[in-house]
Amino acid sequence: MGKHIGFWAGLTLALVSGLPLAAKDAPTIDTIVATVNGENITLGELIVLREKLPPQYQQLPDEMLFKGLIDQAVKQLILEQSIAKTKSKHDELWLKTDARDYMANRALEDIVKSAITDEALQAAYNEKYAKAPDTTEYSAAHILVADEAKAKDLKAQIDGGANFAELAKTNSTDTSSAVNGGDLGWFGTGVMVKPFEEAVVSLKPGAVSAPVKTDFGWHIIKLKETRLATKPTLDQVKQDLSAEIEQKIVAKHIEKLTNEAKIEKPGEELDAALIRSTTLFIK
Repeated sequence: MGKHIGFWAGLTLALVSGLPLAAKDAPTIDTIVATVNGENITLGELIVLREKLPPQYQQLPDEMLFKGLIDQAVKQLILEQSIAKTKSKHDELWLKTDARDYMANRALEDIVKSAITDEALQAAYNEKYAKAPDTTEYSAAHILVADEAKAKDLKAQIDGGANFAELAKTNSTDTSSAVNGGDLGWFGTGVMVKPFEEAVVSLKPGAVSAPVKTDFGWHIIKLKETRLATKPTLDQVKQDLSAEIEQKIVAKHIEKLTNEAKIEKPGEELDAALIRSTTLFIK
C-alpha cells in the first residue's frame, strides 16, 4: 500500500490557492492547522510530511504544497479514525518496529555525516588507489568446447596456421564471444575463473594456450595484448568510497554500543519457524 494515500490527486486540486491565514502569535510546531472529529493536526506534522515526499515534490513552491499537505493529513486521519476501534496487536507491533527502524537510522545520521569528510575520502582514495601498485589488464580471445579431444584438435589447427577468429566463430560454444571471433575484451585479474586467469597471465601477447579446463568446459586462449590499468579519479569512486567509510564507521559504532549493552537472547532457543506464525495474532 502506498504511503501517501490520495496525496497526488489531492495535491492537484489544492495547488490553486494561497497561504494559510497569519496567526496572532508566531507559529510553532504545535500550531493547529486542521482538526478531524476533535483530533488536531499540527504544523509540525506537515513539516514531517513534506520531508517524506519524493524529491520532485519537495521542490515545489511552498504555497503549492501547503494546502495539499493539509488535505493529505486530513485524509490519513479520517482513515485512521475509521478503524481505530479495530486496532490490533499486529498493528501496534508494526508501528513499533517502524519507529525502531526510524530511530536506529537517526542514531547513525550524525555518526556517518561526521565520518564522511573530504579528508577521509582523500585518505581512503590514497590507500586504495593512489598508493596501490600498478595492475595489468589483458585483452584476450577464447574458443570454448565441451571436451578435451576437440580442444586439442583446434589447438593443432591453430598451430598449423588456421585462423583463430574463424575457428572461434564456427566452433566455440560461448556464442556471445564467438560472433566476435572469441574476443573477450579487456579485463583485469580477479574477473575470470582461476585456471583461465592463470593461463592468460602466463602467456605472451600473440601466444595461444594449450587446452585449459574450467567448470565451463575446455578453452583455447589467445592473449592479444596487455596494458597498465588506468586508476580511477577520486570523483569516479567517491560514491563507493563513501559507502565503504559508512559501512566501517557504522559497524564500529554498533560494536561499541553492543559491548556496552546488557544483551540477553532467550528466544534463540525457540523454533525458528515461529517467525512465519502470523496465526499467533488471531485470538
